[in-house]
Amino acid sequence: MQIGPYRLDNPLIVAPMAGITDRPYRQLCRRMGAGLAVSEMLSSNPKIWGTEKSQKRMDHSGESGIRSVQIAGADPDLMAEAAQFNVANGAQIIDINMGCPAKKVNKKLAGSALLQYPELVEKIIKAVVNAVDVPVTLKTRTGWAPEYKNGVEIARLAERNGIQAIAIHGRTRACMYKGNAEYDTIAAIKQSVSIPVIANGDIDSPQKAQQVLTDTGADALMIGRAAQGRPWLFKQIAHYLHCNELLPDPPAQEIREIVLAHIDALHIFYGDVMGPRIARKHVGWYLAELDQTREFRSKFNALISAKDQLQALDAFFALEN
Repeated sequence: MQIGPYRLDNPLIVAPMAGITDRPYRQLCRRMGAGLAVSEMLSSNPKIWGTEKSQKRMDHSGESGIRSVQIAGADPDLMAEAAQFNVANGAQIIDINMGCPAKKVNKKLAGSALLQYPELVEKIIKAVVNAVDVPVTLKTRTGWAPEYKNGVEIARLAERNGIQAIAIHGRTRACMYKGNAEYDTIAAIKQSVSIPVIANGDIDSPQKAQQVLTDTGADALMIGRAAQGRPWLFKQIAHYLHCNELLPDPPAQEIREIVLAHIDALHIFYGDVMGPRIARKHVGWYLAELDQTREFRSKFNALISAKDQLQALDAFFALEN
């Protein structure tokens, strides 16, 4: 799939997830087979760009692959300024967030709350597209509520105003992450625009990936929650789409190496205090199946040093073998 001048290695994209798609996770997913990894959402409010959290979110030093940065906000001028700031900081693609359902985002009229106001959506898109020379993409949902699905309208508006690819989560904002994603609206959007369409929502296996591509006609797939603790899912899906053959999960020794390398990277990236804290949620996802009693994870979550965490994980996998 092509986004502006950039051609993806394959049609698998890591969804932007706040607090998750940091540089270590993006790089891991790229190594595990993702064609593109989008950064976690950055606020368009310039007052917080200097905070430690924002600085970490903006960190692309040494990052391989195409750098796609997602921005969120409701003021067209601030969104344009945020786009320019991030391009100056290394972004090669700017993605506009109109899909986040979180209350703290929506109460500021950002994220999926914008779907209620197509005129404001158009102003924001125009402002961002005109502000930068890099491709601008859009992440959205099928609508604000099941009785207000305006995904086709938003997609047409986006294409008219210069958006170069659109990702659609198959739920409305009211649905949050409940129930099953629906793909009929994504299929209708694909039929209504000529820009690349990316399907998102509940893609958790190679077979489901193939089904969603077939049902929607989408050009690519975006995967988020299903890859938490399973970054090798991208490799499995890519192999299945290419060869129609299922790859097994990695053996325990390979999982051990992946987990230890990822946790070590988090320690280095975030430092001795925040690194171990952030590592806990990732370890929880990695070991959901291997530690069904949660005994190990309970002990792990009490560890506060990077060294102790790595030693504990090494011992855990030694027992698994």
